[in-house]
Amino acid sequence: MTSSRLRFSILISLVTISGFSQGMLLPLIAIILEQSGVSSSVNGLHATGLYIGVLLASPFMEKPLQKYGFKPIILVGGLLVFLSLFLFPLWKSLWFWFILRLTIGIGDHMLHFGTQTWVTTTASKEKRGKYISLYGLFFALGFTLGPLMTRLLSINESLPFIVSGFISLFVWSFMFLVRNKWPDQDMDAATSSLSSWNRFSSTLKIAWVALLPAFGYGFLEATLHGIFPIYGLRIGHDFEIIAFIIPFFALGSIILQLPLGILSDRLGRRKVLLGVISGGIICFIVAALYEHSIPVLFITFALSGMLVGSLFSLGISYMTDILPKALLPAGNLLCGIFFSLGSILGPYISGIIIEWFPGLSFFYIIVIMLVILLGVIFVKREPTTSELAIN
Repeated sequence: MTSSRLRFSILISLVTISGFSQGMLLPLIAIILEQSGVSSSVNGLHATGLYIGVLLASPFMEKPLQKYGFKPIILVGGLLVFLSLFLFPLWKSLWFWFILRLTIGIGDHMLHFGTQTWVTTTASKEKRGKYISLYGLFFALGFTLGPLMTRLLSINESLPFIVSGFISLFVWSFMFLVRNKWPDQDMDAATSSLSSWNRFSSTLKIAWVALLPAFGYGFLEATLHGIFPIYGLRIGHDFEIIAFIIPFFALGSIILQLPLGILSDRLGRRKVLLGVISGGIICFIVAALYEHSIPVLFITFALSGMLVGSLFSLGISYMTDILPKALLPAGNLLCGIFFSLGSILGPYISGIIIEWFPGLSFFYIIVIMLVILLGVIFVKREPTTSELAIN
């Protein structure tokens, strides 16, 4: 294949499948375990398996990428995802499902790291926000469609896993049409002189504030998809209604993902980030006050998705602006790590809190996280030219 546009289309199709599998698994398994009598704290801890897989795989991604190129990393990642999906129906066991979640986390991270690094290293600065927002948009599209698979539970518990496995296999097969590429030679030369620890520490020193939106988005995404179904059932909502409410967050992010990316190209990432986080805080406060109202939840999920649903793509763009090109692979890995840390802490902390404090609204947990994120980004100034020149 010679067309870069066609290659980009296939890459974001794979990202869509990654979002689809994650968006399906979080509420699907949460509902299955809740209906099987598993406690919310164990349910939340079980949901971390996907993101523990990301953390385990992260330190070992950069060298294979430099040696084998983008395509093998993406192919192996996709293979792990759809094979694991097919294995879920074989044995309903907490530990077995946790291992499969772990494997999908590794595969998803390989998909993300390969596609994300490919996109960020080839997009021009003038259109970076646009292309990365498209990346985020299609991931959000997958997340929007994923929770709808929970409706198949009424037919057969195994059906969502089988259908999603075949969809993933179909999209993954198009990757064989893509010609393999390697990171730029200047990037290889620059990174080979530094140890992995030095690359990560340099990246953190320069761009740690740009990694926080990935943490915030991971916290939001995993908590809304993994814990809200449990909380929603406990306050009296039907699981089929919950399955329709959750996708409205991702649907909202689809609507404004591209406009916000283009706006950030013009106004700057920091200003747009401060604006969307402030709006997200207001939305979730309203959701907490009217959590028993189905129409209000639909509206607040959609509005909050329009705003904070773009945190991940805006954060990647911000990180790419700040970092030297040689550190972008390390930056993309750290984005995945921060996303995973947020995704692990979100369901676990939220699961414990709603178990210990049943009278406290679930949405206030998200509000507190967003307020902290807003404060840090507001206080932290952007790096100066001299600081960037260190690397």
